[in-house]
Amino acid sequence: MTQKSSTAASKKSEHTPMMQQYLRIKAQHPDQLLFYRMGDFYELFYDDAKKAAELLDISLTARGKSGGEPIPMAGIPYHAAESYVGKIVRAGESVVICEQVGDPATSKGPVERAVARIITPGTLSDEALLDENRDNFLVALNQQGEQFGFAIVDIASGRFSLMEVEGQDALLSELERLRPSETLYNEDSALANLLEKRKGLRPQAPWLFDQDSAESLLCQQFKVKDLAGFGCDHLGLAITAAGCLMQYAKDTQRTALPHIRRIQVEQHNECVSLDAATRKNLEIDQNLSGGFDNTLAKVIDKCRTPMGSRLLRRWLHRPLQDRATLLARQASIQWLQENYRFEEIRQCLKSIGDSERILARIALRSARPRDLERLKTALNVLPELQQQLDQAAAPLINELADQISQFPGLSEVLNRAIIENPPVVIRDGGVISEGFDAELDELRGISENAGAYLLELESRERQRTGIATLKVGYNRVHGYFIEIGKAQSAELPAEYIRRQTLKNAERYITPELKEFEDKALSAKSRALAREKALYEDLLETLAAELAELQDSASACAELDVLNNLAERAVTLDYVPPVLTEEPQIKIQRGRHPVVESVLEDPFVANDLDLDSQRKMLIITGPNMGGKSTYMRQAALITLLAHIGSYVPASAATIGIVDRIFTRMGSSDDLAGGRSTFMVEMTETANIMHNATERSLVLMDEVGRGTSTFDGLSLAWACADNLARETRAFTLFATHYFELTSLPEQAPAVFNVHLTAVEHNDHIVFLHEVQEGPASQSYGLQVAQLAGVPLGVIQQARHKLLQLEQDVAVGAQMAAPPPPVQNDMFAAPEPKVVKELKKLSPDDLSPREALDLLYKLKQML
Repeated sequence: MTQKSSTAASKKSEHTPMMQQYLRIKAQHPDQLLFYRMGDFYELFYDDAKKAAELLDISLTARGKSGGEPIPMAGIPYHAAESYVGKIVRAGESVVICEQVGDPATSKGPVERAVARIITPGTLSDEALLDENRDNFLVALNQQGEQFGFAIVDIASGRFSLMEVEGQDALLSELERLRPSETLYNEDSALANLLEKRKGLRPQAPWLFDQDSAESLLCQQFKVKDLAGFGCDHLGLAITAAGCLMQYAKDTQRTALPHIRRIQVEQHNECVSLDAATRKNLEIDQNLSGGFDNTLAKVIDKCRTPMGSRLLRRWLHRPLQDRATLLARQASIQWLQENYRFEEIRQCLKSIGDSERILARIALRSARPRDLERLKTALNVLPELQQQLDQAAAPLINELADQISQFPGLSEVLNRAIIENPPVVIRDGGVISEGFDAELDELRGISENAGAYLLELESRERQRTGIATLKVGYNRVHGYFIEIGKAQSAELPAEYIRRQTLKNAERYITPELKEFEDKALSAKSRALAREKALYEDLLETLAAELAELQDSASACAELDVLNNLAERAVTLDYVPPVLTEEPQIKIQRGRHPVVESVLEDPFVANDLDLDSQRKMLIITGPNMGGKSTYMRQAALITLLAHIGSYVPASAATIGIVDRIFTRMGSSDDLAGGRSTFMVEMTETANIMHNATERSLVLMDEVGRGTSTFDGLSLAWACADNLARETRAFTLFATHYFELTSLPEQAPAVFNVHLTAVEHNDHIVFLHEVQEGPASQSYGLQVAQLAGVPLGVIQQARHKLLQLEQDVAVGAQMAAPPPPVQNDMFAAPEPKVVKELKKLSPDDLSPREALDLLYKLKQML
């Protein structure tokens, strides 16, 4: 609790009863903003008010004094709270909603209040607070040595999973994949140091990670005797994290979580591993600037449902190694393409909407009328969708068709119950259709007929009093009244009782009007109460079939992704890759999917040929010549193949890879105290330690962050190690031309280069990949193209000529090299080795051996 709030709490006896109640509730939530309901407003006090005023740009006022000091206060209308809460949560803060639960009419002292819900960044379910195309994960972490246990939940969909990984690199890779909105971690572990720069961190007490308590809580949630049926009983570290996660979710939602029905175990070795640097460099769904344009997901995501878009992103971030699954997806795409079936299915899917999140809100009892209307539309289209999938030739499509159930009973109830285009909230009624409930219709009839009765009464009283300007009206404060001008109010019937005096008129009530008022207002309130009760019954009816509804929504999401991939393959001219167990990556006329989508001119396609006899390509050529594009397109095509998608090429044969690594671009980590070169070497070290012969490795300009000789030595050593020891499929781009001699010394290494031509001191990039090393780097031409002043270019050209002449003269003079420090680990000169190989020590006399020793010394 902040110092000021703590001081206020310590003087609680000096405060008014209402403020004592506030401070008591606030003491239970010291680090969260408390929205304290007072009438039609949520009020915030003390430091909460100051923080809210700054975050929301609202006025900071004061509520008199309590305990002798002014109380800072800020407030927002309760009916507009959603937009304000969204702003606060997006800023990383949490909000406690405190509602009035007592009856103001019967309460003695302050109306009783209680916390109804806690809204945190990782536990959002409200549609307005979420990005429809992205999952909103809450993650819990526990650590034991180098082992890390993950528990992951998306409250907005009910998806719950566990996994364990080993090593910090794997931990950071998974966090980059999930990008959790909120992360819980054991405060007694060393995780705080690893996670300190991330948003939404919530340290938790160690006792919340107790294994026995966790297992008991999870078994209670899933209504099972033990966790063996989920295949996770051996994941002790992840189970402890799951216990903490589930308790946190229940505490914040203040309700049961029936939509979380199963545990999914994620095996780290099932997928193609992508580290954090690779996810960033490949711009899968977020570009290097942090935006979402010009990414792979932006190009291939044309899903018709938000839940399909979210699933597609999960596939992209977790490509699979299971060849059978990938082939099943390819077969589904092929069937959907036949006779353009995907077009009719797209129309059906468009009506499905975000059923996944709607069902979660139904489970949490926070669904709104328009959620039910959208669910009604979705249920109505399911029979037509199943008809479209009838007797599919693809086994996976048949499985999905079986999973997409029909719900005629629910569909009929919702069709009868919910009006077209209902209000946003149930608060003021007007949601339930006429004819659905006889009692509601009767109560509404009384209210709706009030207008006709009042007109008839007004006409009758005008005739009776002779006052032509007499009016019968109603307002929310004073109820029904008869209004007469002051000049005409002298002679009125005795039963006219004054109700309100205005400047130029008097308002009256009569026994007859009072009786009608009691009946009409009572009917209106009873009708609203009845409608709310009917709405709650509808939610209960839907919740009773929640499991089947969720399974259908999940199948629709997967169908949407497959259907989308079929449409993209036709529209963008993608082909099915041949997936083989044999290690190879062979791509004919491959294209970069993102670059191709933004170019006005045709993309220059290129081949890639890697197999067991051709493991590494040393790529040279000018800057801007296309080296990076060529490398990234190889990785993206490989990644697309591992989600079961077609790929941008004329043909492709791709062996299953286990990892994709990239070391590309330059960036520093100033906050972490790491220079650009240190970041580069850290990423390089990760590759050298973890790559295997089944990995795809992209390395661009290794060693450029240090001196020429240091950088060249590091680049050579890395390339040589990858070629000889690791034998990973490697694309190694470099400006160190010395590396082009590596194919002469290391096996399975080949040179390729990107072409360019020079014309009148200008450079034209051809973007074609050809065999062999590049002839020159074209650095000055690229600098000129970038706008470097002509005088600087001319001076650089003069200096380049001078350096080249110095090298040529030095070579002609063949001057002996300057003395260098001896290196005890340096290999002997080749001539010495050759002499030593010739001799036979047993055949040498002592004199001959001594002469040979002098000779070898002279050679050295």
